[in-house]
Amino acid sequence: MDFLKRLFSRQPKIEKVDIRRRFELHGRVGQGSMSKVWRATDTIGNRPVALKVLDKVRLARLDKRFQSLGLKRPNEGEVSLSLRHPNIVKTLEFGMTTDDEEFLVMEFVEGVSMSYLVDTQSPRMKKNCLSYCIQLGNALDVVHKANYIHRDLCPRNVIVDTDDVVKLIDFGLVVPNTEPYRRPGNRTGTANYMAPELIKRQATDERIDIFSYAVTCFEMFTRNLPWDSGDTLESVLQHINSPPRDIRKYAPKLDDQVCDTIMRGLEQNPRDRWPTVRAMVDSLKDASYRLRSAKKE
Repeated sequence: MDFLKRLFSRQPKIEKVDIRRRFELHGRVGQGSMSKVWRATDTIGNRPVALKVLDKVRLARLDKRFQSLGLKRPNEGEVSLSLRHPNIVKTLEFGMTTDDEEFLVMEFVEGVSMSYLVDTQSPRMKKNCLSYCIQLGNALDVVHKANYIHRDLCPRNVIVDTDDVVKLIDFGLVVPNTEPYRRPGNRTGTANYMAPELIKRQATDERIDIFSYAVTCFEMFTRNLPWDSGDTLESVLQHINSPPRDIRKYAPKLDDQVCDTIMRGLEQNPRDRWPTVRAMVDSLKDASYRLRSAKKE
């Protein structure tokens, strides 16, 4: 309970900001289901930033979903500001606009979406894919060690900068890893990456993120999902009880340890998955070290 009190008792650092006076908006660089993101210059300090403004109507709908479960939605700004790691986009501050919209000011990352790299399967992706998977796992490990569940890990929430550094960029659906938030019923996320227990409205824990991470790694290496893509939760339900396709079907030359590591993360029963994302990442790191050593010989 002390964790929840600390999370919800802190106040935003800045409030009621006229963002069009404070920031020079240079153009949109992204839009999600809950927000719009601009490339901007902060007139305070004249620094380049990414300005994220949350849609208050859609946010109100999300609030109602939490309220129906007797819960309070965590503030994305609070969560984001608390997470510090090279593989997590840095949030600089957050607050409310004069139009009563929540906003976040983040470092601007010059790069491309992981979704783009997955779709193109360029030489850059093929060369760095294992490194990207490890970096993303490191970011998720930080989220878990901060006692949060991400709930929406997928390629569209990841950016790769010009130095091939992975950045996890979105924390809009993060919840505390506490019993009230693990109860059945809170079915939020991106359908194709949802763990079976989440789709079935069963009790959840951080292992739903391990499943999403494994799906993401599978897609990064193959450009395919372990199951047929579904546009709705209902279509996902039709195939979620069947075993995933073996990653070797799409990547027959992929190292066996890498294949086995990803496939274990896709287990239907959370007890059969990796117990922690750290354990899964360590297995990928072991494979990476072995493969690099073999190339030097």
